[in-house]
Amino acid sequence: MADAGIGRRRQYCRQSCRQRAYEQRALVKGTSVPADAVVLTAEEASELSDRVFQVRCAAEDVATAVEEGADQAELRDLCDALMQAAKAADGWR
Repeated sequence: MADAGIGRRRQYCRQSCRQRAYEQRALVKGTSVPADAVVLTAEEASELSDRVFQVRCAAEDVATAVEEGADQAELRDLCDALMQAAKAADGWR
């Protein structure tokens, strides 16, 4: 999203993003759901929970390896696994 440098900063990257935001606001208007709420299906919430759990487990593996004095190669492998899990968890948007 490039700014022209003049005027107000753009809030949406594309017209389609602006349209999706409008549609979301229209869906929750008049309900008890806050306009800025993120609504996930049960399946999406479960998948996100699983990915967060994988990150936590990978981080615990790194912490355990450090406490046990693991060698650099093992720590590198565990850090790579942690990064992969974190990237997967970040992809929920």
